Amino acid sequence: MVSNQIIQHTLNGMKEITEIELAVLDREANILAYTDSNDTDYTEIIREFSESDDDHRLIKNNHFFKVFDSGELTFYVVAHGDTEKAMEIGKIVVFQVSNLLTAYRERYDKDDFIKNLLLDNLLLVDILNRSQKLHINSRARRVVFLVETSRDRDINIMETVRGLFPSGMRDFITAVDEKDIIVVRELSEDDDYESINETANILVDTLESEAMTGAHVSYGTIVEDIKEVSRSYKEAKMALDVGRIFYSDRRVIAYSNLGIGRLIYQLPLQLCKMFIREIFGEDDPIHFDEEMLTTIDQFYANSLNVSKTSRELYIHRNTLVYRLGKLKNLTGLDILNFDDAITFQIALMVMKYMSYLETLDY
Repeated sequence: MVSNQIIQHTLNGMKEITEIELAVLDREANILAYTDSNDTDYTEIIREFSESDDDHRLIKNNHFFKVFDSGELTFYVVAHGDTEKAMEIGKIVVFQVSNLLTAYRERYDKDDFIKNLLLDNLLLVDILNRSQKLHINSRARRVVFLVETSRDRDINIMETVRGLFPSGMRDFITAVDEKDIIVVRELSEDDDYESINETANILVDTLESEAMTGAHVSYGTIVEDIKEVSRSYKEAKMALDVGRIFYSDRRVIAYSNLGIGRLIYQLPLQLCKMFIREIFGEDDPIHFDEEMLTTIDQFYANSLNVSKTSRELYIHRNTLVYRLGKLKNLTGLDILNFDDAITFQIALMVMKYMSYLETLDY
C-alpha cells in the first residue's frame, strides 16, 4: 500500500500549484493527509457518501470523491470549496492517487515474484507465466548483489540502494530477511565482471557516505535466463558467508574469486576436526595473541619475505625470525619452509571456519 507520506507529498504539490486545500481520508473517515489544519469530523458525511452510488458529491460546500483500487473503494478525496476549480483539482488528485495505488501494487506484485524466484518457490511454468504477466524480460542477462550493512536495515538504507538503480522495470531491490538487501541487476551486453565489481564498490561507498553505515557486498555469476536468477543469489549468499569468515578485510567479494575459502567452506565439521588433529595433535587448537597473528598475516602478505616483513612491522630481522621460531616450537611447523607455510595457512583458515560453525550451533 502507498504510504501516507507519499500521499501527503502529492497533496502539498497540488496545493502549492492550485491554492486549493485538500485532504485524503481512509474508508473509516480517518484523515491520512491534508494541506490545512481543519479538524472537521467527516465520519457522518463519509458514511452517507459511501452508501450512495455516486463517485462525486458536493457536500457542505466541499467536493468529495471516491478512489478505487482494482474496483475496491480505498480512499476519499476532499477538495475544499464549492467552485468549479475545486472540483477539477479534486478529479486530478483522484487520478494521481489512483496511479500511485496502481504503481505500488505492481511493485508489490513484482517484489513478491522476485522473492519467490530467489527462494526457489516457483515451478518453471509459473516463472515463465508470471514474468510475462508482469512484463519482465525473461531472457535478459542478470546478476544478483547481496548487501550486508553494519546496522539493521532501515528505510533510509533501502532507499539509498534504490537510488542507485533507478531503472524501474529492469532492476529489482528486495529482501528475504531482516538483515540483507538483494539487488537483481539487469545487465547490458557490454557489462562484464569488471563493471559489476565497480558497481559493487559504488554500493559500498554510497552506503558509507549517504546512509552512514559500513557495508559488505557480494555478487554471483552472470545468468542468461530469469529461471537461473536463484542460482546467482545462492552464489552471492555463499560469497558473503565465505568473505565474512575468511576475508573480513574485503568490502566486495565475488563468487568467482573465493579461492581456497570456497573449498574449506564446503568441508564437513568432522573432517575439519580430523585435519586440525593431524596438524596440532590431540590438544585443543592453539590460540595466538594479536602480535603473533599480525606477524603471520604480514609475513604471508609479503610472500614469506623476511626482510620486507621486518621493515613493514618496524622490527629487527632477528626479532621476526625469533617470532617465527616461537611459532615453530608451538606448532611444529616452520613457515619459513614453503610446504609448512601452506599447511599452516590452511590450518588457520580451517580453525576460522570451525569457529564460525560453532557460532551457528552446528
